[in-house]
Amino acid sequence: MKKLLVALLLLVATTPVTFGQVQSNLELLDIFNMEYVSDPQISPDGSKIIYVRNFKDVMTDRNLSNLWVINFDGSNNRPLTTGNHNDFAPKWSHDGEKIVFKSNMADDKMKLYLMWLDTKETMALTNTPQSPGSVSWSHDDKYLAFNMFVPETNKSIVKMPGKPEGAKWNDPPKYIDKMNYRGDGAGYYKGGNSQLFTLPISGGTPKQLTFSEFDHGSPIWSKDNTHLFFSANFHKEEEMEPADSEIYSINFNTGQTTPLTDRYGPDGNPVLSPDGSKIAYLGYDDRLQGYQLTQLYVMNTDGTGSQLISGDFDRDVEDMVWNSKGNGFYFSYTDQGLGKLASMSLSGKVNDITDGLGGLSLGRPYNAASFSASSNNRFAYTLGRADHPSDLGVTDTKSTKRLTAVNDDLFSFKKLGKVEEMWWESSYDQRKIHGWVVTPPDFDPSKKYPMILEIHGGPFQSYGAVYSAEIQAYAAAGYVVLYTNPRGSTSYGEEFGNLIHHDYPNHDYEDLMSGVDALLEKGYVDKNNLFVTGGSGGGVLTAWIVGKTDRFKAAVVAKPVINWTSFVLYADGAQFFSKYWFGKKPWEDPENYLRRSPLTYVANVTTPTMLLTGEEDYRTPIAESEQFYAALKLENVETAMVRIPGASHGIANKPSNLIAKIASVLAWFDKYKGDK
Repeated sequence: MKKLLVALLLLVATTPVTFGQVQSNLELLDIFNMEYVSDPQISPDGSKIIYVRNFKDVMTDRNLSNLWVINFDGSNNRPLTTGNHNDFAPKWSHDGEKIVFKSNMADDKMKLYLMWLDTKETMALTNTPQSPGSVSWSHDDKYLAFNMFVPETNKSIVKMPGKPEGAKWNDPPKYIDKMNYRGDGAGYYKGGNSQLFTLPISGGTPKQLTFSEFDHGSPIWSKDNTHLFFSANFHKEEEMEPADSEIYSINFNTGQTTPLTDRYGPDGNPVLSPDGSKIAYLGYDDRLQGYQLTQLYVMNTDGTGSQLISGDFDRDVEDMVWNSKGNGFYFSYTDQGLGKLASMSLSGKVNDITDGLGGLSLGRPYNAASFSASSNNRFAYTLGRADHPSDLGVTDTKSTKRLTAVNDDLFSFKKLGKVEEMWWESSYDQRKIHGWVVTPPDFDPSKKYPMILEIHGGPFQSYGAVYSAEIQAYAAAGYVVLYTNPRGSTSYGEEFGNLIHHDYPNHDYEDLMSGVDALLEKGYVDKNNLFVTGGSGGGVLTAWIVGKTDRFKAAVVAKPVINWTSFVLYADGAQFFSKYWFGKKPWEDPENYLRRSPLTYVANVTTPTMLLTGEEDYRTPIAESEQFYAALKLENVETAMVRIPGASHGIANKPSNLIAKIASVLAWFDKYKGDK
């Protein structure tokens, strides 16, 4: 026995060790290992970039983040903060020597911190009960301005009698008299408003500048540090006019507030010109359309001389900054599902700088990105492609470079599905419709695969050729996936987006079915194994589809609207949806509400249909899913309901929620797949 043991030990010692790992498909648990870069902030001189590196903790089911710093050439990439907490929202001082950022590193309480970059010394600037909002440096780097929620007790006309000593009563009744009393992700609103504050960088007690009964947006400083500019909706009919915000200035010393804009429509995101004489801002003249282009304007700092700059540009201006000369702008936009960085002159001329902006939506392939610019025409941006979530990209208008690859450790031994662009004509009106096909790892075009049609929400939103954990999980499970931008999608111009104005859902059905038909023509999809799913607006369309066709083996309707009448009266933003998406209230036009409700066609449904919604979803409340579930049961249609505990409309507020959603979809489809 002893000789045998020695022989075995010698065999192990002399056998070569290989460190390569066999490649395998993605598994759901891999979602906890996926990271991404967000909010890259380039230094004023363009030499360094601070960015947020986002990661997850499998043991506590939390999304976490730290700050990292890297040179513009990609050297010296290293962490500024570490630990299992959330560090985010870095802002450079104008001299490039300090940053402020938010973090819950101490006692899990969100505070504003100051860091000196030469020594990495860090100190907490605030210890307030509420978390500071968006922060802005004064131009002399001596003060900070920010908005912050100030709570107030909700007033109630209900007066309860005093209870006897020692008595145990229920909590007192909640008295609600406001139009907006709850919000998705926020729950039931507490009394109070977001007010403006200033604070010296030495810390101390923030000075409150505003005390109104309205919310105040992110502040920026005037060049002489005597005023703040911000956006707010101070109109008397604010509750019924949710999109009618203006830009204001407030005197730092006197508190006097002056409106700078006055048109009907949203005005926001003020940005000061380098010389301090003008303000650029975003907005539009509100025509009560479902989709309206966000446009770029410039005015003097006293509100005079307002000019529309982007009037000839048929895309949304998503974010913008002045160039260093003050004669134009750098901005981001999305064009046919592709995120781009561009320049725009004061005359409105546009020149693209680079593309590939995106990657901030880990779950589904939405176009979401951010960028920042230095004073010497250098840029940092989130670079997102179909094969990876957002990394850090840089450009100097001459060349671009990817500086990070935060998922290479995972993807080096995981096989991804291949993403290919696809166009087709809608059978309704022959319009060109855009989409993408994702094939499983080790795809063999001579075989037949089951297919999932995945539909985006919004409905005024846009998918793109960016990474999606959900889509890749479906491909890893052996499905071909088709995701598309049917009519109503953004990034194809205002006319295309408004094809569903007061007519949604309707002919986007033909857009989607034509896409399925075009994919079937490629020959590798099994026409007897078609499945369909989508969330929010995609949930609406999924429920609509199963009421019009039985070609799909099974469907998963995620966080849908089923009954437009109940939705308009129950969702957060009731005053918006009836006004912009229908033009009339439900009792003023009941037939239109019924015509556009998937519930109306439930008697046509034969497709096995699962409902899936977060239990704390206040955008498309779970009562919508419950209605459809009950209706399908009454019609003897195979159905099930999945409720995600504690989840709001953005289900993936915890990593495990995203996994739960994907696992539920795959379980339902696998149950009905023909090869079982």
